[in-house]
Amino acid sequence: MRPYQFALAYLLDLAIGDPRFIPHPVRGFGWAIRFLEKALRRLAKSPGWERFAGVILALGLPAAVFFLTYWLIYGLLITRPIFQSLVIILLAYTTLATRSLHQEAARVITALQAGKVTEARKWLGWIVGRDTENLTREEMIKATLETMAENLSDGVIAPLFYLLIGGAPLALAFKAASTLDSMVGYKNDRYRHFGWASARLDDLWNYLPARITAFLIVLVSRVGGFSWKQAWIIWQRDGRRYPSPNAGLPQAALAGALQIRLGGPAVYGGVKSEKPFLGDDRAEITLVEYRQTVTVLYASSALMALVVLGGRFLWEYMERISP
Repeated sequence: MRPYQFALAYLLDLAIGDPRFIPHPVRGFGWAIRFLEKALRRLAKSPGWERFAGVILALGLPAAVFFLTYWLIYGLLITRPIFQSLVIILLAYTTLATRSLHQEAARVITALQAGKVTEARKWLGWIVGRDTENLTREEMIKATLETMAENLSDGVIAPLFYLLIGGAPLALAFKAASTLDSMVGYKNDRYRHFGWASARLDDLWNYLPARITAFLIVLVSRVGGFSWKQAWIIWQRDGRRYPSPNAGLPQAALAGALQIRLGGPAVYGGVKSEKPFLGDDRAEITLVEYRQTVTVLYASSALMALVVLGGRFLWEYMERISP
């Protein structure tokens, strides 16, 4: 992937986000997962076989996406460099979600500002897994900040990381693995065995990006005038207390940077989950913290994009000087 291809893909994401009318690979992944789940479940007649079928799906779909994308870019279009560049740019663009993450969160906040609490709860339900019917205004803002921090890692920094080390094929393979986790990686009766491998592999895919995200939040807090020392302290103190090995890290860093408290009990499908608190309860969470989180989102995204661009320039330079 050439530096200019990455730059155009990144700018395209910032410019238009994810319009519904543009076909997106993730929707194709969703169709494939539903089809493959039905097919594999016909063969899985016991918990052990369910796990085996789940492993096949968790490994097979990302691998197939990687090799098909690689073939499309470097095989079919190798004789058409202009079309090849266009395909690379468009595929890389579809893996990024900086603007769409902001837009999804902004719909919740805009509804709250207009006093449309029911509408705000509906939009919030689109981007969080918890029940939203009984959340207060502050709890809805807090939930929005939490999903922005978590998805800064999953939807922005992780794809950028995989674009850096493996280009569009690896970034799309990551998106396939992430989609698998969001569809089958649950601990309920239906997916306890079948989705186990998808959930565990998603943890592996996100292990480094989650830690990079937390570190980026510390860095942008230092530059942006937020509490970078608290971002570091709370990240180290509270980040690993979360049930997920990854999701709590960027949330804890954000909580420290803004000197607020995130996390805590939440209700999922009518069942209360006693999640740990992240950060210290120093201030009420308001729209000020939302606007600060938007700043952290774009600054972290831009900083990581510069790292990717620099890495791509270095890769190209090393290719030129190598014998």
